[in-house]
Amino acid sequence: MSKAFKTGLITILNFVYYFMSDRIPSSPPVIKPLPENIGRPLLSVMIPAYNCSKFLRQCLNSVLQQDMGSAKMQIQVVDDCSTDTNVQLLVEETGKGRIEYFRQEKNRGSLRNFETCINLAKGKYIHLLHGDDFVDDGFYKEIESLFRDYPEAGVACTAFWYVDDNNKFLYPNDKISNERGILNNWLETIAQGQKLQPPAVVVKREVYEKLGSFFGVHYGEDWEMWVRTAAHYPFAFIPVKLANYRVHDNENITSLYFQSGQHIKDVLKTMDTVQNYLPENKRKKIKRNAKKHWSVYYARTSDMVYHKYHNPNQAIAQARLAFDMNKNLTTFFFLFKMHIKKLIRYKL
Repeated sequence: MSKAFKTGLITILNFVYYFMSDRIPSSPPVIKPLPENIGRPLLSVMIPAYNCSKFLRQCLNSVLQQDMGSAKMQIQVVDDCSTDTNVQLLVEETGKGRIEYFRQEKNRGSLRNFETCINLAKGKYIHLLHGDDFVDDGFYKEIESLFRDYPEAGVACTAFWYVDDNNKFLYPNDKISNERGILNNWLETIAQGQKLQPPAVVVKREVYEKLGSFFGVHYGEDWEMWVRTAAHYPFAFIPVKLANYRVHDNENITSLYFQSGQHIKDVLKTMDTVQNYLPENKRKKIKRNAKKHWSVYYARTSDMVYHKYHNPNQAIAQARLAFDMNKNLTTFFFLFKMHIKKLIRYKL
């Protein structure tokens, strides 16, 4: 993809972000309770999909191999008007009638597509499994067991792997707990930085009915959701890696946001939002720790912007924003490193 084309995509992305506000709700979208007289499965596996056909079949098969039957498990793909393949045909071929399919009338954006997924879900528990991620055998049995053993929990989650395009394990999630059970001091922990990824998380539908869906930003919307939820409900956790979060090279929202710098703006906005969910006497400390956490992450990923996207100017800008967010040895080192790389035109 040419640099000019990438620049055009980033411009379009920014236009969407600032002027098409309907795609990014300013407040949590309402999730309406279901009628009491309808039959409901225990679990809804809702699969938002947009131009991820390369990975979607694996995602679907990872669910089908754990199928609990239609009376207990709803499986549905919600397609945000993909253009890379005939998603309906892919779903029909893979599911052979077992998987429901819904296509948006027009492209709504990821947050509105998540909202549609949740409203279409009929189960007591909802798993938003993005179409490029997948789960391992035993995931749903462990989730069901967690909710059964800890009925007070609003969320059940597992440990997970980050994987690449070829399913190679890159690295595990940050340590959360060594013990199975309710996570202790979880609100303060999750408010200081992202510790979860969507494929590892299953939420009671009643939580979304009470708190609403994802809103505010396109990057970091799940972090805000987990903090908001942790302020109201316990999280049950098992330290077994049964979910897989895809890190890939497709030109998706995340990669475009890294190239435009919008990701840092979104996270800073989210930091301010989550302050409202925290005890007043702990807000300053938690925000300070969150800034350090995210500053180190963005300093380190400035290398990715330099090499993967071949964009030294944006790499320097990101390293500068990371340093401004929190001045520490790591952010200083990467800011200096990006300047030196550009100066000597390292691997450009």
